[in-house]
Amino acid sequence: MGELFSLSGRLIWVLGGAGYLGSAVVTLLSEMGARVLCIDLADRAKAFVVAHELGENVIPISLDATDLDAVSSFVTKEITTNGCPDGFVNLTFASTSKAFEELTPDEFDEVNHGGITAVFHISRLIGQAMVARNQGSIVLCASMYGLVAPYPSVYKKPMNKNPIEYGVGKAAIRHMAKYMAVHWAEQQIRCNVIAPGPFPNPTVQSQHPDFVERIEARVPMRRIGQPLEIAGTVAFLLSDAASYITGQTIVVDGGWTCW
Repeated sequence: MGELFSLSGRLIWVLGGAGYLGSAVVTLLSEMGARVLCIDLADRAKAFVVAHELGENVIPISLDATDLDAVSSFVTKEITTNGCPDGFVNLTFASTSKAFEELTPDEFDEVNHGGITAVFHISRLIGQAMVARNQGSIVLCASMYGLVAPYPSVYKKPMNKNPIEYGVGKAAIRHMAKYMAVHWAEQQIRCNVIAPGPFPNPTVQSQHPDFVERIEARVPMRRIGQPLEIAGTVAFLLSDAASYITGQTIVVDGGWTCW
């Protein structure tokens, strides 16, 4: 049974790997024996890997996923040099944090480029490389706000309501995964989605405890999520234990979307 959940010796790419949730994912995958490419903007990945002393099995990579030409070059070079990944995790997101009335059409388009087009581009490149091996697992990241609208009473000033372009993008990710899951099903390449619920980062938790309390009151489990709870779900979807699961959205939200 242990082999079903093992990631020992596998190569996993994690885009957004130095973020609040991504760092937990990278750490857990490394502890489970995977060799991990931790990919993030600027020097974030390197700073994270060095600070946490993650060792030689975690390789920091700097990449702007919205630069499509840079992404194409990176994927081609990396696969040619070090081989196709067994799994790919995309935890990136894009948002303006602007109010509905203030968001411009150009800003909406710009966010869609980062939140939808860029995800499509890198996922397709990696999936096409996986086709040659007839195996692979892709895990994309949506949100509870890709399923439901923000609950208004939670967002009292100074907090802004979760912006429309974020939810629209995350809803698109869910359909993108279904499409790719069917497209590559015969090649045994799986594509699934995790949809995190309320996981406010440490800064929000520290500076806005009243906001966190309002969130917790809305969650059936009466608490916010912890990063390891996302990491565990990702690890499961990458493992052989999930070998017959594809095209699905696993909602990790403490029951938020049950209401």
